[in-house]
Formats: sequence, structure tokens, C-alpha cells
Amino acid sequence: MLLTRDDFSNRERYTRMNDTMRALLHLGVIPIINENDTVAVDEIRVGDNDTLSAYVTNLAQAQLLVILSDQAGFYTADPRHDPNSELIYTVTTISEDIWKAAGQAGTTSGTGGMVTKLQAADIVTGSGEMMVLAHGQEPLVVTRLLKGELLGTLFLPNSRISGRKRWIAYSRPPKGSLFVDNGARDALVQGGKSLLPAGIRRVEGDFDYSDTVSCLTENGTEFARGLVNYNAVETAKLAGKHTKHIENILGYRDYDEIIHRDNLVLLD
Repeated sequence: MLLTRDDFSNRERYTRMNDTMRALLHLGVIPIINENDTVAVDEIRVGDNDTLSAYVTNLAQAQLLVILSDQAGFYTADPRHDPNSELIYTVTTISEDIWKAAGQAGTTSGTGGMVTKLQAADIVTGSGEMMVLAHGQEPLVVTRLLKGELLGTLFLPNSRISGRKRWIAYSRPPKGSLFVDNGARDALVQGGKSLLPAGIRRVEGDFDYSDTVSCLTENGTEFARGLVNYNAVETAKLAGKHTKHIENILGYRDYDEIIHRDNLVLLD
């Protein structure tokens, strides 16, 4: 299966890929997956196999992603440069300290580095599944892992979310950002509400109807992603306004919400 990021972004193609994957697995066929470099330009390129593997894990709703590396797992620092670095056997939360420990991309094998592997772990665990990072030269590494042997680093999952919400949150990059006030954030996080225009303080990016956008607090912390009901220009005009004024501002009122709660995914 040769794929591009565009295949993951488009919901219809994503669904067809899912059907194909399930049919192959049902028939006992193990698909070999790679990026389709013959057609991939920068705008639709995934770019590295770590991220692609995370996308495919979500597509298949697999319970475990195994990434094999030239390192024994995830360390407290780069073991090539810090002799005092220690292997972390279990990561329960991908914290700021974990991101700092990842350093920058640039191992001698492949285009990825620890940063892309951590990004893959963030996608997979955020969807509610596990990931293991282990050394690719370890004998029978996959067999031993599946038997429960402690090898490499295990990244533990957050709460499991549906296939559709995985697609919204992780299978298409956000086209813009909506900065919301504390009241709107609490309504989304604690009350399970939709995002209304009144709670939006600032709009960034160039997005269209049904694109994925990030929801951020006023200090810039991302806490949710969702499918937007208005484009960037319309959303900027509506920011901070009451729902009842939508038609007066735009000349039409297709939706009351900027993001409906059914199209919103909270990020742990």
C-alpha cells in the first residue's frame, strides 16, 4: 500500500483505506506500507516512516505500534553524547521533560530521529493505544515483545477514542488556530459543549469549511482539535460575537457553532 498524507486527510479515501486494510487482515494478508514518493510533493508528504506508522496504527485501530530503531529505546538524554543517560522503560505521560530529552532529529539510519518517534508516540497514545520503541538488531525482537518480554521503552496509552475522532485529531494537520477564553475552554473540557463564536478571542491561519483547526487557551496551550463550520475570514468576523448576530454579520447563518461538539476532540 503506497500512501500520501492526502490519503489520510480526505475522509472518503481514509474510509476506503480502512476497508482495504480490514479486508487484507481478514484474509490473513500482512500489508507492506510505504509513502508513495512517485506522487508525493511537500504539500501532501508525510515525510518520515515514524509518523506514517502512527497514522496507519490509527487507521487500523491497532492496539500496539512497534518502532524499531538504532537505539535500545528512549533515554533520558542522547546516549551517543551523554554517557550518564539512562534507558526509560515506561513512559506514562509524554511530558515537557520527555520532549526535551528527545533532542533533535539526526540519527544515522533513515530520515527520522527521536523527535519523530516521540511524535508518533504522541499520536498513538493520544488515540488510546500503546507504542514500543526498541532496537531493530535485537534478535527476534517482535516475537519477544509480543510474548511480554521487557525490551525497549513502552509508551502507555491515554483514554481510547473512536476511529472518527482519531481521524479528526491526528490524521490531518490543523490548518489554523482558534484562541479561546477560559469560559469557552471550560465549556468544552468540562461541559462537553460546542465552541460558539462568543468564546473566540483570536483567529490564526487560512482554513476553509470542514478543515481541522486547533483550539488553544489564551496563553497558547493547545487542548482540542475540531472540524470548523466557517472559513478563516468568516470566523474572524464572528469572533467574540453572540450567535444571534451571525446573520447580521455574514448575511447568512449556516451554523450556530464554530465547532460542533460531535466534531471536537479533546487532547490529553
